[in-house]
Amino acid sequence: MQFEIERGTILEGIINIDKPKGISSFDVIRELRKILKTRKIGHTGTLDPLATGVLVICVGKATKLASEIEAGVKEYRVQLELGYRTDTYDIEGEILEKLDCFQVDRNRILEKLEKFKGKIMQVPPMYSALKVDGKKLYELARQGIEVDREARSIYIEKLVLEKIEGSVLTLFCRVSKGTYIRSLVDDLGRELGTFATMTSLRRVRVGEYEEEQSHTLEEIKASCEQGNMSFLKSVEESFCYQRMDLDDDRQIKLFKNGNTVVINGEDGKRRVYSDGVFLGLAELKQNRLKGWKYF
Repeated sequence: MQFEIERGTILEGIINIDKPKGISSFDVIRELRKILKTRKIGHTGTLDPLATGVLVICVGKATKLASEIEAGVKEYRVQLELGYRTDTYDIEGEILEKLDCFQVDRNRILEKLEKFKGKIMQVPPMYSALKVDGKKLYELARQGIEVDREARSIYIEKLVLEKIEGSVLTLFCRVSKGTYIRSLVDDLGRELGTFATMTSLRRVRVGEYEEEQSHTLEEIKASCEQGNMSFLKSVEESFCYQRMDLDDDRQIKLFKNGNTVVINGEDGKRRVYSDGVFLGLAELKQNRLKGWKYF
């Protein structure tokens, strides 16, 4: 028997999607809207069509958490090829420059990778969704227009050389929000005295969401047809903070109104409830409880 979600059914929660290659992040949302029969869906940080891997999707009221999830640390496995560069910094662009004679030296690569670790400044690529004077950079790039981009502060926590195969390198990196892996690849090529182009990219983690727990669109569609919605995690499940129950009417009123509540306890983030109903996420600091997301 095939199960079908009725249109208008209230769905809320978070989905860890394994985005396939060749479609945009919005294409994923468009497909999920058809499957789940709901429009209130948002992602927590785009992946280029070339990229695959973890794309965290928020449904219903969980969309309030999109910015919080997007701010999480991200992990990628990237493959790049030395010797040429394209206008998009990846293999989907047009080749701009080539260099046939260059050396691939493991020790030199390791030395140069060290320069990119920690807090650095990075110039975003022209082929990005960032806006300048109200226009997205990639729209200008498609018109052959290049504009100055302001360098932004990013943090690269980990950058590991995993494999060298001829002129092709595989790197693992753990980075902050706002890091463009394509730009990192382009900058690395220049540091090595040649050029570099990203050939594949897989995001393996966003905050607490890992690729091992991700679901393909086909798996989600099949689960929905069977009436199995286990892929949709509630906000409570997704944030493994200590639970706190408020049973005092005054405390509940203060919390709901966005005020600080005096409660003794260890510092840390909390999931706040009242009579079994989830109220929101909060932080307890110096015996003061303050909400930061309300539901």
